[in-house]
Order: sequence, then C-alpha cells, then structure tokens
Amino acid sequence: NCSVVLKTLHFITRPLSDEEGNFSLAYIITIHKELEMFVKLLRAIYMPQNIYCIHIDEKSPKDYKAAVQNIVNCFENIFISSKRENVVYAGFSRLQADINCMRDLVHSKIQWNYVINLCGQDYPIKTNKDIIRYIKSKWNGKNMTPGVVQPLHMKHRTQVSYREYIHSGMSYVYPTKNIKAKPPYNLTIYFGSAYYILTKEFVKFTLTDARAKDLLEWSRDTYSPDEHYWVTLNRLNG
Repeated sequence: NCSVVLKTLHFITRPLSDEEGNFSLAYIITIHKELEMFVKLLRAIYMPQNIYCIHIDEKSPKDYKAAVQNIVNCFENIFISSKRENVVYAGFSRLQADINCMRDLVHSKIQWNYVINLCGQDYPIKTNKDIIRYIKSKWNGKNMTPGVVQPLHMKHRTQVSYREYIHSGMSYVYPTKNIKAKPPYNLTIYFGSAYYILTKEFVKFTLTDARAKDLLEWSRDTYSPDEHYWVTLNRLNG
C-alpha cells in the first residue's frame, strides 16, 4: 500500500529548497540483501527531484526482488535497472551493474546533474543540500574519482586474467595462468575507489567514447575493475 509506505516511512515528498529543486542528483544503488537496510538508505537520500536506479543482484531470492519492486512501484522517479547481473564480489559484473544503470539514466526524462553510486550497506552522513553545496563549491563540472597510479602490490589485478565463478551458494573471482595484454592506447592504469560522483557529460562519454569502450572490454577479466575503470578514464587528457 503506497500511501502507507509514504506516511509510515516519512518519505520527503517535495523539494526542501529552491536550490535543491534546481539541482537533481541521480543515484545508482546496487543491492542484494537486507531489505530493511535498503529502505532506510532510500528514505534517507530520497528527494522527489532526484532519480534512482536500483540494481538487484540476479541471484537474490524472489521474495526479496518482489519486495523491492513493490516499494519502487510507489515512486515515479525510482526504477529497477532494465538489465540485471549475477554480481560477483570483485568481478566485472559489479562494474557492469553500474554501467547498466547509467545506460538507463542517460535516457531518463529527469535532467540530472551528477550521479552517485552506493551499495545497499551505505548510509549518508550529509543532507541532500550539503552534498549539492559540496559539489558546487569544489567540484563544479568535475568528477570525484579519488585514486593514484596503480601501486606495485596491485599490479597482479590487471596483469593476469581472472574469471568469475557463479553459484547460488558461493560466488567468487579466481586467477588463471593467462597473462593479459597491455592496456589499450597504452593507457596508464590508475587505482582508487569504486565509488564516485560523476557529471552527466562524463557518463555519456564513458558510454560512447572508443577509449572508454576498449578499456571496458580489456577490464572484463581483471580483478575488481570498478577500482581502476572510472579513475583511469577520469585521468585521460582533455
């Protein structure tokens, strides 16, 4: 019952200021468990002017998926990713889940400014207005992808080929004995956070640029590619 959901969970139903109403954020949330925690996160970051793409792990139980769908159905600006992955920790599928949501978001009617990615176990310590003001003050038109040139002790992640083992009970990534080719375009690989705040222009660039596509393909058999993909692309000249 949507009216009960909105009232009992006290979702915010109108912009709290003109500043927030004129600056829409997009969120990508990847989830696979703990429905109550997801609802608390969603309630904390929900604003009617924002847009939210939820990626549910394809391996999640049917009742969990149904419960999330029932909540999402109550909101016009929340949707479930049109393509869902069997997500494996540290696997390419985790990066692909974000990209699936990005493809949906760029076609949204809501004109968002930045996208922020979260997992189901995250929780905000800043308000929507705080986040917007921080972006405007230091990062206007820029991406937040913290990182450094790939350290020596991380080189193994991109030097040998990795595979995903997917099973309902236990899924994991394992190394093979195959040595990988050098990165495309002789790119310097950076290493950093899998979590980011990206401009809409940068998202469109990552979905269409040949270098971004080739790096994505090259990253398919690397370990935890979401920790090098965004940060490497953001260090490209221009």
